[in-house]
Amino acid sequence: MDAIIRQSYLDKIEKFLGKDFIIILTGQRRVGKSYILRMFKDKVQTDEQTNIIFIDKEKNDYDNIKTYQDLNAHIDERYKENKINYILIDEVQDIKDFEKSLRSYYEIPNIEIIITGSNSMMLSSDLSNRIGGRYKEIYVQALSYEEFMLFHQLPDSDDTLALYIQFGGLPGLLKIGLDEQDAREYQKDVYNTVLLKDVIMRNSIRNVPFLENLVRFLSDNTGKIFSANSISKYMVSQGQSITSSAIINYIKILCDSYIIHKVNRYDIHGKKLFESNDKYYFEDNGIRNAIVGGTREGDIEKVIENIVYNHLIRLGYEVNVGKLRDREIDFIAQKPQGHKVYVQVSYIIADEATRKREFGNLRDIKDNYPKYVISTTPLLTQNDENGITHLHLRKFLTQGL
Repeated sequence: MDAIIRQSYLDKIEKFLGKDFIIILTGQRRVGKSYILRMFKDKVQTDEQTNIIFIDKEKNDYDNIKTYQDLNAHIDERYKENKINYILIDEVQDIKDFEKSLRSYYEIPNIEIIITGSNSMMLSSDLSNRIGGRYKEIYVQALSYEEFMLFHQLPDSDDTLALYIQFGGLPGLLKIGLDEQDAREYQKDVYNTVLLKDVIMRNSIRNVPFLENLVRFLSDNTGKIFSANSISKYMVSQGQSITSSAIINYIKILCDSYIIHKVNRYDIHGKKLFESNDKYYFEDNGIRNAIVGGTREGDIEKVIENIVYNHLIRLGYEVNVGKLRDREIDFIAQKPQGHKVYVQVSYIIADEATRKREFGNLRDIKDNYPKYVISTTPLLTQNDENGITHLHLRKFLTQGL
């Protein structure tokens, strides 16, 4: 099988080349950062004007590069003054004081630097202190539905969508396959690695049982609004006493590792963000399903909402949950240019009561921004009499808004 190109990420990398930025690929472990770095390497190395200095710290070939001095020597030995030099480093955090090298090379006109690293060492707060302001993060997500089809050589169909809802988008499933038992075992292994290395070890967490219960609570309540105080009360009912402030800290750590994403609520009428009662979504719905033991009856609505959230982010939107008096709008999605859309998500609109609820909330928003209901029915686009567009989930995932 030919190499599968994740073109959107190549486009994002090329956007920042030649602008004196260190480019950093970030995202949850095993979403494909290393793959994208190699994909870029394969693309540019065919150009006779380029010189590739590639370092993969997961390979024994580069064991001798342990410090920034070793890195400097390696680069200097391979640097070619008359070419564009691409310094590509995978798992850069394994080089002690790597930032000293990066800061010294990135302003040289014919050098481009692209790196990946473990999130336990590559969080935004760390990078701004260690590297300085001249860097650009490219957030790498799990596979989109279209990429899932491409990786697994599947057609766009309801059956393929059902597989995507069930298994999510970890690229490693290409080798593992979509057998339920094998896939779940792999997803749990990825989750446990992220939890151990990027959460527990990095933050010296001692109360591991509570952390695991918290993640399970978040997976059980994906897309539900709740506060740290409500979680604290729930944990007390389960025999675990922990303060709201501690819960807030744990959730921030989980967000920093990209396991989950926090989504704030926005008051549509008052035009302000709320400071409490948020929603949480998982980076990969397959990992979320593995944590709870599969896609259970009653879960599919929240999994679809999780998928819609991640795809809105993929489309370049900043996403909040909307509040309109006593009603909830699943998503308010905005782009920097001012483009805004409202989105309601439903599994199946099977009766008039469901239709009234989903469309009625949007009708009550008194502005002219586009409004959408996304569900698994119907397949064709339909417009409500008030201009609300009804999209099938597959059409949203392949064509956007």
